[in-house]
Amino acid sequence: VTPAFVIYTILTIIPLGFTIYYSFTNFNGLSPNYSFVGLENYLRSFRTSSIVTSFTNSVVYGLSVPIIITLLAIPLALLLNSQMRTRNLQRTVFFFPSIVSALFLGFIWNFILSPSSQGLVNSLLISLGFEKRLLLANPTMAMVLLIFVSVWASTGWHACIYLANLQMIDRTYYEAAAIDGAGGWAAFRNITFPMLAPAMTVSVMFLLLGGLKAFDLPFALTNGGPGYATTMITQTIIAEGVNSSQVGLASAMSVLFLLLIALATLFQVGVMRRREERLS
Repeated sequence: VTPAFVIYTILTIIPLGFTIYYSFTNFNGLSPNYSFVGLENYLRSFRTSSIVTSFTNSVVYGLSVPIIITLLAIPLALLLNSQMRTRNLQRTVFFFPSIVSALFLGFIWNFILSPSSQGLVNSLLISLGFEKRLLLANPTMAMVLLIFVSVWASTGWHACIYLANLQMIDRTYYEAAAIDGAGGWAAFRNITFPMLAPAMTVSVMFLLLGGLKAFDLPFALTNGGPGYATTMITQTIIAEGVNSSQVGLASAMSVLFLLLIALATLFQVGVMRRREERLS
């Protein structure tokens, strides 16, 4: 275990310690001369509107994506678990978007949804005689489309998590239910859905962590725009720490963000573990 522990300490524990330390200073990342400022960076994080907006965007995005994907992935897993002849092809088609780089997907969808007349959607609309749509240039629509692309890219992968769990359910449960006169919905509600609880815990945890820490897809698709409409806290941390040379402020935001992720994950896992125990 020692080599892994040493690597983890060097790459994670020590940088985390420095991040916490710098969050209480006015360190700019360049000058060795910096001073202790106490909680000033933390207070600035709550007073700066752009930082508050990026926090809000991360929370909205980080909660919306898991909910929507879960609602779609379970029915999709049921479909992929059916005995249709094309089920293997369907599994491949739905899983494929999840293996492509998020940056690549972001740039591709940016071209498709571009608000200019050169965008694929607007080119099609213009050729059909319609006016072009702003799409990514509209703040509300930009966030909606960002969530849409994330859902499109990840639903298939999470459906495979549920599919693996579905294939582990003993068929005798369904046979007994059928003998008792249970229909399809009753079997799903009383057998399938409760027994998917472990897969749901893992899937939602991955989605919640990935959604809150999202950077690559939002950056490639919208670059945080228009304005700060889709700017995530991860992008703001990099912008403040690297571009604006405010490492102390960026470190404070990182610590707050770490606490947010830790609390959200502990709450989600705790609630869903208790659900698993109750259903079992």
